[in-house]
Formats: sequence, structure tokens, C-alpha cells
Amino acid sequence: MVEFRLPRNSVVSKKGRAHRAPEGAGSVRTFRVYRYDPDSGQNPRYDSFEIDLDDCGPMVLDALIKMKSEQDASLTFRRSCREGICGSCSMNMNGRNGLACTTAIEDLKGEIRITPLPHMDVIKDLVPDFTHFYAQYASIEPWLKTKTPDPAGKERLQSPEDRAKLDGLYECILCACCSAGCPSYWWNSDKFLGPAILLQAYRWLADSRDEMTGERLDELEDPFRLYRCHTIMNCANVCPKGLNPAKAIAETKKMLLERAL
Repeated sequence: MVEFRLPRNSVVSKKGRAHRAPEGAGSVRTFRVYRYDPDSGQNPRYDSFEIDLDDCGPMVLDALIKMKSEQDASLTFRRSCREGICGSCSMNMNGRNGLACTTAIEDLKGEIRITPLPHMDVIKDLVPDFTHFYAQYASIEPWLKTKTPDPAGKERLQSPEDRAKLDGLYECILCACCSAGCPSYWWNSDKFLGPAILLQAYRWLADSRDEMTGERLDELEDPFRLYRCHTIMNCANVCPKGLNPAKAIAETKKMLLERAL
């Protein structure tokens, strides 16, 4: 078994571990990072990391990678594309949900506190459990559903005007920043689909090529699955892609109302 040793500039206390910047560091910022290892049997804690910004990239993800590679290899977080496309590095930074790869360190004031997305079970450190979130996504059957046979040797065509209706919907990267910022989802996530999944559901309702609109609306017409949204707009405020799930939810409610008239 390989023994894990802390770097020499790390200090352990009851409140957590403090990782110091190297001597002579010119521009130091302190990060307080949530740490939790369920296998250890210990309570969650915050570790302190001092990062020399003169020797670090500009984004929060750059700082996290530096922490893991140089100060504490046990630090756990998700990341992939580093371009705001995959949604893997979603987390809460100074009280706001976002993507670590597109959040600039200089935009965060004071000591930077980093935690997992709120109100989600934590697998380890900054990694939330998305099992339930993905199951909800699968429940809306997010693919094109048709009744008529496919055109022989052709794609299902769509006019430029109909294609434009999908703008602001298809760009969702399922980072869950919006759902994790929604109080209705915090308290009712077992029944309420949440803003991310409802935006994805409306993406197919708005698609002129989909032929199962009635069935999709039937699945959404429920006091909890759809109507727990109270339009407080947290979802739109934190979306790293600038989307508006609340508008998509309102459009879905409008479709249900029009069908009932």
C-alpha cells in the first residue's frame, strides 16, 4: 500500500487542512473547498488552499486542477471539456451555481468558497450524484418521436422558421445549475422535474418534426411534475449558457391551457 503524505506546506487541524502557497508567491488567493469522503466515516469539512495566481490559469477550474496536482491529490471534482460545453464542472462558487471552467477567479471577491451543487447528494467532495437527475431526463423521452414513416431516402425537413423556435432550448448542456438553484426542486425533486428537464421537454414540444405532442403534454400535466414552478427566475439567473428555463415552462403551461380550451 502506498502511503499518502501531505505536502510539506500543508497543515492539518480539526477544522480542515490548510495548504499554503509557496514562499515568495506574489499574488495569493485563498480558496475554501468543501471536502467529504463517505468512506472515511468523517463529517464534511472545508480545506483551505492558497493559490499563487501568477502561476495559475484565470479560471476556477485552473485553480482546482492546480490544487489537485500540486497540493492534495485526493481532491475530487468532475471536469472534461474546459470550454463550457460538457457541463461536467458545475458547482457552487461564492454562493452562485456555475461552471468552474467559465468562471473567472478575478470575478469572485474575497476568499473563494467552493461547494458542490446545493441540495444534491454528494458522492465525494465536489461531485454531486446525478442519478436521479438523469432518470428524470430519461423519463421525458428526449428524442424525436413520430408516427408517420420516415421519408424514403430523406431526412425529416424543417423550415428555417421552425428551426429558429429551437434556439434557446437545444443549447442546454444538462449541467443542473438551474435545477440545483430552484427552491421548488430542492423541496420536491422526487416529483417536480425541475427547470433543466422541463426546458428539455419543451425542446421536443417545440420541434415541428415531433408527432407526439399530445402524449408528451399528457405526461407533464401533473400538479408536481410541471406546476411546482413559481417563476422566481433563479434558473435563468444562474444558467451558464444564458438560457431561460422559466420561459420554456411558461410556454408548456400555455400549450396545456390552449389544448383545454
